[in-house]
Amino acid sequence: MVYRRDFLKSSGAALASSALAAPAPRLNVVQILIDDMGYGDLGCFGGAIATPNIDRIAAKGVRFTQAYVASPVCSPSRVGITTGQFPSRQGIHSYLDTRQRQRELGQRDFLDAGAPCIARAFQQSGYATGHFGKWHMGGGRDVGDAPLPAEYGFDESYTSFEGLGDRVLPPGKLSELNEKMGRGKITHAPQSELTGIYVDRSVDFIQRSAAARKPFYLHLWPNEVHDPFEPKPELMKKYERFAANKYVQQYFAMLDNLDQQVGRLVDTIERMGQAANTLFVVLSDNGPTAWPYYYKEKLDPPGSTSGLRGRKWSLYEGGIRTPLIVRWDQRIPAGQTDSTTVASSVDLFPTCCALAGVAPPPGAKLDGVNLSQAFLGSPMDRPKDLLWDYGRSASMIRPGLPRDQSPNLAIRSGPWKLLVNGDGSNLELYDFRQSQQEEANVAAANPVVSKELSGKLLDWRRSLPSV
Repeated sequence: MVYRRDFLKSSGAALASSALAAPAPRLNVVQILIDDMGYGDLGCFGGAIATPNIDRIAAKGVRFTQAYVASPVCSPSRVGITTGQFPSRQGIHSYLDTRQRQRELGQRDFLDAGAPCIARAFQQSGYATGHFGKWHMGGGRDVGDAPLPAEYGFDESYTSFEGLGDRVLPPGKLSELNEKMGRGKITHAPQSELTGIYVDRSVDFIQRSAAARKPFYLHLWPNEVHDPFEPKPELMKKYERFAANKYVQQYFAMLDNLDQQVGRLVDTIERMGQAANTLFVVLSDNGPTAWPYYYKEKLDPPGSTSGLRGRKWSLYEGGIRTPLIVRWDQRIPAGQTDSTTVASSVDLFPTCCALAGVAPPPGAKLDGVNLSQAFLGSPMDRPKDLLWDYGRSASMIRPGLPRDQSPNLAIRSGPWKLLVNGDGSNLELYDFRQSQQEEANVAAANPVVSKELSGKLLDWRRSLPSV
């Protein structure tokens, strides 16, 4: 009996010692990239409707109010997140279209699989990696030879008509073109069901990763709230008060559905007890839509920029500023707003790697910076400028409101933002210490700043690779 007591005592001590020595679970990363959502659309950013599930992510984390994406349009914006680089470094500066359109714009047909890729860095560090949702970095229309998501570091993927590999296609011309390319298992579903399908796949991926005791890196990149809209009837009824503008009513119905689906994903992670070691990142890929037909029908386009100038396809703030929310329970302060840090989607690569203890690719020239300090609740000054290169021809301009049609190059340097065309014309300078509305062009009053920043921007543009 004495032996038994001594054995239990020594076993308990060994177990306690083992528990103390056991490494903490590795950080999971869940990135939710919403399509064409405006800066001011989420409830937690002052939106017109409640988005309770995304808002509770913000309530347990930090909201950044000076955050940007790498482009005012989808493909280069997604390239910026994937590579941690300004997308023009990879020869992509507009949305990916047909081969002929690519030649006209002087850009590549798809992202080079040899580029630095955040998923590959996590994969090589032992993570399970999954991408579920919109891709739009190659594959679609008449481009059938683009690399599959697996070649960028994803163990699993499920995309739609702007990608290849296993995918789900809603009705429509782009889906018909995409289906002809094969290269993956194809299923069909209504557009209104896509986000729910992506979340189903995400939940299954997370559960299997947990069962295998593997940390996970996950992209949930829904097609919502990109137009055209196909909302569920019951959600249209919920927003009848906006029926005077059918597009706004449809938009809010789609945003509501998206929020519900995000809630299912977050609920799953919380029920599994994974919230304390999961970093949630929520942002939009660019500003809200601005198709000409809204203006022709004399209706305001849906989606709010909270009064910021410009929308999608514009380098003014409304086209490139995004809501950014990060949450990591017990590590990131709950309910904090950071209005100081100038953040960018290109920062996600180095920041997520640093927080997760993942080594970035050796020798990779990332334009993003490590914002771990800011993510963990301490605002910081940005050590590097942000630069944008959107298109190279007048055909890139969408005929919306004239005041939204920006020059095609921009730089944010400290409190200054300068925009200019590649030929040096239409130079505009704004001092964000005075206002962030981009109404008062102060270039003439600040010739030294204007010359320095325009020279830096144009030199950078000339250094980019030609395609």
